[in-house]
Amino acid sequence: MQLMKRTVEEINEKIKKGDVCVVTAEEMKKIVDELGPEKAFKEVDVVTTGTFGAMCSSGAFFNFGHSDPPIKMKRIWLNDVEAYTGIAAVDAYLGVTQPSESREDYGGAHVIEELVSGREVELRAVGYGTDCYPRKSIVTEISLEDINQAVMVNPRNAYQRYKAATNSSDRVLRTYMGTLLPNFGNVTFAGCGEISPLNNDPEYRTIGIGTRIFLCGAKGYIIGEGTQHFPPFGTLMVKGNLKEMKSEYMKAIVIPGYGVSLCVGIGIPIPILDVDMARFTGIRDSEIFTEIIDFGVPRMERPVVKRVSYAELKSGRVEINGEVVRVSPLSSYYMARRVMEDLKKIIENGEFFLTSPVERIPTKSLLKPMRQKDIKVVRSVMTKAITVTPETSVEEVAKIIIQKSINHLPVVDERGVLVGIVTSWDVAKAVAIGKIGKVKDVMTRKVITTSPDEPIDIAARKMEKYNISALPVIDSKKKVLGLVTSEDLSKLLAR
Repeated sequence: MQLMKRTVEEINEKIKKGDVCVVTAEEMKKIVDELGPEKAFKEVDVVTTGTFGAMCSSGAFFNFGHSDPPIKMKRIWLNDVEAYTGIAAVDAYLGVTQPSESREDYGGAHVIEELVSGREVELRAVGYGTDCYPRKSIVTEISLEDINQAVMVNPRNAYQRYKAATNSSDRVLRTYMGTLLPNFGNVTFAGCGEISPLNNDPEYRTIGIGTRIFLCGAKGYIIGEGTQHFPPFGTLMVKGNLKEMKSEYMKAIVIPGYGVSLCVGIGIPIPILDVDMARFTGIRDSEIFTEIIDFGVPRMERPVVKRVSYAELKSGRVEINGEVVRVSPLSSYYMARRVMEDLKKIIENGEFFLTSPVERIPTKSLLKPMRQKDIKVVRSVMTKAITVTPETSVEEVAKIIIQKSINHLPVVDERGVLVGIVTSWDVAKAVAIGKIGKVKDVMTRKVITTSPDEPIDIAARKMEKYNISALPVIDSKKKVLGLVTSEDLSKLLAR
């Protein structure tokens, strides 16, 4: 009876001889469906996976070489994008999300992409001025060829899966998950589901420290678990030689209202060591689940709107509260497919060999929020709101304002749901133009609101942004709970 196991060394021997069987993750699903895991194991040696999407936690280390006279760089800019220099005299790390100091919609991601494309960038640096590093400034042009070492090191890439996003508020939100339309107008999601690397090795048996990967067209390595690694939302820390990479596998992007990021192409070969690995690589989108969270609630622990599979997300539509909502991806399935197909070719051609992990990455971890002291939320400063209805007369509102010494009255319907706000200014204006009718004729209908658990600094920023002096406090059903004013916040700051 044939032993139902094989080793990475045995697979590499097949690669050398040119008789290795490599299939993409997409092809493997069909093979497992048709033959079952045991026969699929006998047929297939390697399954290639791929992902391509915005990976903000990315960047590169550079060594620029010494100038003459030499400089110990205190600060450095590449095309006016500042890099971190607290490493050594002429070493720096450039993060992809670092913005330009002179150009909008440009940042570290663009600098890296331009270097990989063969273009020159401006290097500008200032130094301390010491006996051994006397130079205090330098401006020059450099290319990737001029640099001694250029190493891409990405602290968090290749999310196993990612939470999808929607927006229950009544305004457009610009987020790292793209533009979210009001009133559950759309859903966005990231990740490539069933072809993504970590979904095909959920126990991280073959994906670990030392695993050789395809990183932006070059050979790279996994150097550890990624930051915010929280299985099944696992992540990877990876590295590769930037000088060997190809610009077609990376793309600098600008996410409106959020900033710059870099789309990174990562492919990981999965050696089919046994029947279990064949079974894992047969996973389907219908078996991979995530949650849609509501960005309309302004806090980190956002409520879950719905649990969904990647099959539902990729269908382009999901149902929320009985309504069909349009869904769009932030990752490129087309490019992820190219990555795994290209990785398949170079393995078949004997140009890429597999490695076994020297250490496993954890399958369990704890993801903690930042510890904060004395967090003040709106609930702690809000006051009781006196409300009126749309049918209340302007004259009655004027009396309430004078008697209660207040300036803002939320307007509610018969269910207590917020429908507007009327202020002392609205009343004064109505009197001035002789429009002394009902509240519905003078109220502001588009109201900027807050929630009781929203941090007060966010509430203050809303007031500043919209040039207003009060926010009705509402619950999830838009019922008025209270009011917070700029005067309330000023008193808190004074204390």
